[in-house]
Amino acid sequence: MKKLFTIIFLLTLSQGIMAQQAGRFRMGMDLGPAIPQNGGIGVLLNLEPKVNLSNHTSVGIRFGVAGLAKDVTYYDITNDYEGEVSGNLSVSGTFDYYFNKGKSSVAPYIGVGYGYFALSSLEINNGDFDNPGDIGNLDADFKWAPMVRAGVELGKFRMGAEYNFVPKSNLQNTSGQVIGEAINQYFGFTLGFYVGGGRWRSTMISE
Repeated sequence: MKKLFTIIFLLTLSQGIMAQQAGRFRMGMDLGPAIPQNGGIGVLLNLEPKVNLSNHTSVGIRFGVAGLAKDVTYYDITNDYEGEVSGNLSVSGTFDYYFNKGKSSVAPYIGVGYGYFALSSLEINNGDFDNPGDIGNLDADFKWAPMVRAGVELGKFRMGAEYNFVPKSNLQNTSGQVIGEAINQYFGFTLGFYVGGGRWRSTMISE
């Protein structure tokens, strides 16, 4: 019986070392390149207030802006066309799980999210500078979409990768006919930091 209590005590101790503080609030900011699934490049910025549910989990609300310059797919047109798009806005609920085991301030994590994406309007031109002309437009749209991410926190700093599964949007000509589509899914690679509570520390914290 004495050995059993000793084992239970050691297991409890191992769970209480170097854990983030449950119930604490913090604010994070991430910045990095955004890469649309079908080509192009952009940039993203995320602001995310978070609360630690436990010593290894947290929930938050991510406010994101992604400016994407991306290619557009046409169904019956073989010419090359270019599109310009302004920033897309999103608000997503998030959940992260941290794998820190108490040996350092390095904390790998995985996370998921689900939110509302406001997609800005898109104007398409034929790429001919001598005879410019619009061939279609993509109206502003709103989509619900999931997100997955993974990365590592190093003290107060954070780096990671995310993928946003935003559904595609239809491209219409001036007659209202659907002539193509814009793929809205994109990768993001981020560097950031956070301020406030939830720091990793070497102390006893009960689960």
